[in-house]
Amino acid sequence: MVRESLESTVVGIAVLLGFYAYVLYPALLFAVGGLSRRRPARGGDPPVPPITITLTAFNEAGSLGGTLDALLAVDYPRQLVQILVISDASDDGTDDIVRGYADRGVELLRLSRRMGKTAAENEALPYLRGDLVVNTDAAVRVHPAAVRALVAALADPTVGIASGRDVSIASAPDESNRGESAYVGYEMWVRELETRAGGIVGASGCLFAIRRDLHEVRIPPDSFRDFAAPCIAHEQGFRAVSVRDAVCYVPRTASLRAEYRRKVRTVARGLSTLWRQRARLSPLRGGFGWKLFSHKFCRWLLPWAALPALVVLLLADEPWVRSFTASAVAAAGASVAVSLHWPSNRVQPAWLAVMAAATIANVAVLHASLKVLLGDRTAIWEPTRRRVGTTSI
Repeated sequence: MVRESLESTVVGIAVLLGFYAYVLYPALLFAVGGLSRRRPARGGDPPVPPITITLTAFNEAGSLGGTLDALLAVDYPRQLVQILVISDASDDGTDDIVRGYADRGVELLRLSRRMGKTAAENEALPYLRGDLVVNTDAAVRVHPAAVRALVAALADPTVGIASGRDVSIASAPDESNRGESAYVGYEMWVRELETRAGGIVGASGCLFAIRRDLHEVRIPPDSFRDFAAPCIAHEQGFRAVSVRDAVCYVPRTASLRAEYRRKVRTVARGLSTLWRQRARLSPLRGGFGWKLFSHKFCRWLLPWAALPALVVLLLADEPWVRSFTASAVAAAGASVAVSLHWPSNRVQPAWLAVMAAATIANVAVLHASLKVLLGDRTAIWEPTRRRVGTTSI
């Protein structure tokens, strides 16, 4: 009887945690947002302050030119825009590409040795001139209206950070790795719900704007600025919001393998950031603490809760339970194997893509957690290589 009760508890915790993190939490956000007068920040006719657009790059010669062209085409007075590329000791011609844009006002800050993205951003702080700082990535494409929409959101004196809306796209005719697109869409939906309920707990690393005094707070090299900054903003009395009109097109990673490596890196650094912000984690510390607990901690705890639950179910007395669990595990593994070898010119079924993406995401959390526990803080940044050729932007 005691054994059965313990087994039921282990399985129940995993099921309830997953249901809460991915279903109940968004439902609660929807309910809280419906009671709030605040709505997602959108574009308007705000003041037009001077801004700095920063872009950290390591060996991005293959994509940087198109990114800079897109940034130079944003709908914002050119004389009020400083574009600063921070080269993290690139050695593939990235610096030469940036120098080629010098006559169009693009500035280069080259670091003499690799430091990692966050450390490189810290080094660039003395060179920023704008009242607002817009952070973006070398492998994405910013919609021409996105920057003005971010600035419009920051016209609200309670808003310290305005995050863009990522839109996952494929390089034509590549239709592999569709699961990434489903996850990005879900994440943007949750951030919009969080905004309606007061504010988000993590900004988009591909595109977000921040007040310069908040940006000038130095972030530990093993932390994510887009995650740590909303915590710092909240500490200083500001909100972070997601801006629906600030669209940023994010090409999918090159393969499911690359996506797995990316998730391991991002979760490892995210866990390090969460540990440093653990004082704000309690759901009893108000709305921000509840969101941080629900959005980050619960999601990363779920794979660890699922492991003992799977063991319990695989060793269950009832044969049908063992068979069903084994079949489910086998199906998850098969979805990954099939996705890894799926032809890039064929559309992958949505159910298969989502199953494979969910499987590698949870395994990546386990992998990343072990890396952090073993002392690997992954401070040296390795940018995600994305397909940025002919896209469906």
